Amino acid sequence: MVPELLARFALPFHRLGLPYMITGGAAAIVYGEPRLTNDLDLVVAMHPADAARVAAALAGVDTYVPPVEVLEIEAGRRVHGHFNVVHGPSALRADVYVAGEDPLNAWGLAARRLITVEGQAVAIAPPEYVMVRKLQYAAMGGGDRHLRDIHRMLERALVPMDRAALIAHAETLGVRALLARAEGWRDPV
Repeated sequence: MVPELLARFALPFHRLGLPYMITGGAAAIVYGEPRLTNDLDLVVAMHPADAARVAAALAGVDTYVPPVEVLEIEAGRRVHGHFNVVHGPSALRADVYVAGEDPLNAWGLAARRLITVEGQAVAIAPPEYVMVRKLQYAAMGGGDRHLRDIHRMLERALVPMDRAALIAHAETLGVRALLARAEGWRDPV
C-alpha cells in the first residue's frame, strides 16, 4: 500500500476520529498480492455536520476537495453518498463512500481491523467485505480484475476469514455465483 495514499487520504479521517475503513484495491493488496494502485477507496461514517471538518482535514496544497456544500449533500444521503479527493501533481486519488444506512457498510465498519503501515495504524475493511464489494463491481461489469483479486485473497488467506459471513453477504446481494467463479479463477493463457 502506498504510504502517501494513506497520509493524504486515510489519516485525516483517523485523526478526526470518524469511523472509516480502507477497502477496494488497496485492501486487496493487503489481503492478496501486491499490485500497483494510485487510488484509495474509503468508506466513512460521516454526517452533514462533519463536512467542514472533513474538508479542512483533507485540504492541502494542490489537492482538490469538493466544496463543503457537496460534502454535506453526500454525507446526508441514506445510500450511495460519494465524493472524490485528488492530489493534482501526483495524480493520487481517494474515492470516499459515505457509509449511510447500508447494512454491509455498517457490518464492515463494525468488523474493521487496525493494521500498521510504516508505523501508522490505519483501519482496513475485513476481507469478507472487500470480496463482497468486489463481487458487486464485477456483477456491474467491472471486469475480471475483481474476480482475480478475490481469488488471490482466498488463495493466500493471509488472515482468518469468516467464510459463513462471506457466503451470507454474497447470497444477500445476489452475487454468490460470481463468488464460485472467483474461487475457481484461472488466469487466461
